[in-house]
Amino acid sequence: MLFRSSRGERPSGSSDVTVVVAEGQGTRRTAALALVAVTAVWGSTFGLSKDLITRLPVADYLGPRYLVAATVLLTVCPRLLRGMTPHTLKVGIGLGTLYAAAQLLQFHGLAHTAPTVSAFVVAMYVVFTPLLAATVPGRGVDRSTWLAVAVATAGVGVMSLRGWAFGGGEAMTLLAALLYAVHILALGRWARAGEAFAVTFLQLATMGVLLTTVGAADGLTLPSRADLPTFAYLAVFAGTITLLVQTWAQGHLDSGQAAVLMVLEPVWAAVFGALLWHEALGPRTLGGGALVLAAMLMVVARPAAEPLPEPPTSHA
Repeated sequence: MLFRSSRGERPSGSSDVTVVVAEGQGTRRTAALALVAVTAVWGSTFGLSKDLITRLPVADYLGPRYLVAATVLLTVCPRLLRGMTPHTLKVGIGLGTLYAAAQLLQFHGLAHTAPTVSAFVVAMYVVFTPLLAATVPGRGVDRSTWLAVAVATAGVGVMSLRGWAFGGGEAMTLLAALLYAVHILALGRWARAGEAFAVTFLQLATMGVLLTTVGAADGLTLPSRADLPTFAYLAVFAGTITLLVQTWAQGHLDSGQAAVLMVLEPVWAAVFGALLWHEALGPRTLGGGALVLAAMLMVVARPAAEPLPEPPTSHA
């Protein structure tokens, strides 16, 4: 496959290929930093979601949230409907179904699990992702990624674990982590950067329809007027924008590296907990957070091994 120079011309020598390598490395780092920003938004939602689900059943909270997120995206970018293809339909609906199941398991597991243990168990997708990737032909995991995985897992464990009895809540949360890992792998394998808007809309719409249907089975409870600002933030910023950025970013990152970056979520949760809810940052939180940040730097600073191929043409 031919590579393009920064002006879109056919390369005529090694200097042009060097430009493409540099551009590919720059895009990869931008994608990595974008995913870090996504985890910051996710981290800010822990306290908000925990408070909201004291007044709303889990499915009643999640379903309308994702329906609103899908509606906002379609309103802002109606052209995404023209990018619908059999490929985007299959990928978007499949990914949305996976994510909806993982969300239900995680939140129901949280009701029977200590929050600190739940944070560690759900973060095990950072281990499951490269393990599953290693079983896919032609998708081995390199040593630097395994090292980052080990450091990130140790960091989350130091932050979160203070005793652990494995029961039904932990089992549901562990299954949610496995589904998140499958979602990360599938998104990295089949989502195309140029189809980010269409795939994101389909994921959000699928999650919204499935979870609202579950919630409506025993009557749907909607957020009160006082909860609407929080609900809007969770739907638009922590729903529409984060999933859109994640979909684009994973079009430029290895799945194992993406999983390492996404495990920054509990670090941000601890930071926001201290800033907004006056929770204490003890030595374990600080030490574990430092290990997770070190794992992130291993991913962000890693040099590209080869030039990146020309990205797919956008249909959105």
